[in-house]
Parts: sequence; C-alpha cells; structure tokens
Amino acid sequence: MLIKKQTGIEIPSSQLTPQSLYLSRRTFMKAATAVTVAALLASCAPNEAETAVPAIVGTVEGEGETAVIPSPSTQTDELGNAINSFEEIANYNNYYEFTTEKEDVAELAAGYPLSPWQIEVSGMVKNPGVYDIDKIRQDFDQEERVYRLRCVETWAMVIPWMGFPLAKLLNKVEPTGKAAYVRFETIHDPDNMPGQKSAWFEWPYIEGLRLDEAMNDLTLLATGLYGQELLPQNGGPVRLVVPWKYGFKSIKSIVKIELTDKIPTSLWMASAPNEYGFYANVNPNVDHPRWSQGAERVIGKNGRQHTTLYNGYAEQVAHLYDGMDLAANF
Repeated sequence: MLIKKQTGIEIPSSQLTPQSLYLSRRTFMKAATAVTVAALLASCAPNEAETAVPAIVGTVEGEGETAVIPSPSTQTDELGNAINSFEEIANYNNYYEFTTEKEDVAELAAGYPLSPWQIEVSGMVKNPGVYDIDKIRQDFDQEERVYRLRCVETWAMVIPWMGFPLAKLLNKVEPTGKAAYVRFETIHDPDNMPGQKSAWFEWPYIEGLRLDEAMNDLTLLATGLYGQELLPQNGGPVRLVVPWKYGFKSIKSIVKIELTDKIPTSLWMASAPNEYGFYANVNPNVDHPRWSQGAERVIGKNGRQHTTLYNGYAEQVAHLYDGMDLAANF
C-alpha cells in the first residue's frame, strides 16, 4: 500500500508527473549525457559543465505506442529546486559496481535481475532473519517521499522515492543494548557487475550509519521511485536513502544489514580515508580536500546555488550531532 505521508518535507503527489506518464522500468532507452569520467578516484571531482539530459522516447512494451516522459518538472521543493524528470534520474547515476561512467550505467545495468532477492539482517539483534523483497513490500507500508539528493561531486537532484523508514525494520529485529552501528552490504556479483572486477576498490560496497541516524524517520529503505519499482541503475530492488548525507552513503542493491558495536569501514573510507569519512554529512563549511562544497548545481538547471547544511534537513537531524566537531567528524 502506498502511503502519501506528509511530514513537511515532501512535495504532494499531485504536483508530480502524473502516474499515467511514468515510464515502465522495462521501457527506458539510454539517454545521451554530457558527463564523462576520466579516472577512478579522480572521477569524483565535480564537473563544472552543465548537463542536459533529453527526454526519453520509447515504445511501451505490450502497448504498441510511444510514451514520452515530460522533462523537466516545473514543480519545486521547499528550497526552490525543481523535481527532476524520470529520464534525468534514470540516466544520470553513480553506480561503480557497473562502471565509473555515469552515461553508461543505465545501459550496463539494463536487465539486471532484481528477483528473487533477499536481505539478511543479523548481528546484535534479538530477531535475526532473512527477508524476501516481495514480503518486505507487503509487510511494510510503502510511503511516498520526495527528497533532495546531494552528491559529493557537487551535483544535486530532487527525487520522488517510494519506500519505508529503516526504523520499522530495525524495530522488528530489535537491536540489543550493545548495538551502536548499522553496517550495510551490497550484492557481490562481478560476473554481472563489471565494475566489481576493478582492483581499485575493496568489494563488495560497504556503508554504515550510527544507530540513531539509522533510526531517524528520514532514513529510508527505498523500493521504488516515480511510482514504480526501482530500476537496476537506481539501485533496485532496495537501497538506502539518507538525504542529509552525500549520495555515496545511500548504498544500492542491499543484501545484508548487520547491527554491530563497531564503526563499519565503508568502501570509500577504505579507498581514500583522507577524503571520505564515516559521517559524510552535507556541509558547505567543510570542503572536500580537492574541491569546495560551498555550492552545487542541480541537474536540469543552469548555474549554481548555495549548499545548505545537512542538505536542508537540519531541523530533523542537527540534534544528532550536538557538541560534535563537524570538520573533524567529516
């Protein structure tokens, strides 16, 4: 069941592209983009050139007609950022398991099997278990959440997700008193995810949150976007969405969730510890060692805008970091 939950941070579904115009996840075609990535770690550097992603035109399977997704939406979030079009969201992606090149992710991920799929929840919990993705969709009411996404590369989007708060799953497994962190792990499938054959990174992709961050109502396990199930290139069938942190924290294609008393070492912490810390909170006052985080470009818009602390979600999450040195705990 889809719950259109209003918490003061979402955009009403009436302002989104109508459901009848959403493109089935089997009908998208690769859209040309202007972004290229030069090298592995260097690829994280922000691209100052503005990127235009054309509308996707494709034949809807089984319907024998052409569907066009309008781009971009004219509606905005509470900070004035336009809700990004389906084709922008589906064709402008970082997904290193497939490739370091954003413009090739959709093509390389096309057809990746998203079913059957299971998530193992283990560690310091009273009720460990294995959850089938279909049962997850049935057992946890699916909510519509419109969140801003801010990449560490200084680009941004506004995305209409579907999913449910991670806290609901964690409450079901009941963390023990010793649990302090949540460790996430993506699927390891180098035969079908060519990027995982790269020796530059320690696979599989690992990420982590402090338990109180994971229990925050904003922290979402996303199972869909734009009114449909998640596409492979967007991290289907289930991914994490933590809107006040840089996008690389929102790990895709999750297969394991572990409660632990130790800080998880993420893929990026292991690869470049001088550049990527555990918290990765969006902060205009703490620059990446190789570029400023003071401004961002919203995909589909010209020019740049000021980066907002915690990506604009300070009211909901600032209390989690009271007394902390945000520069030291980057």
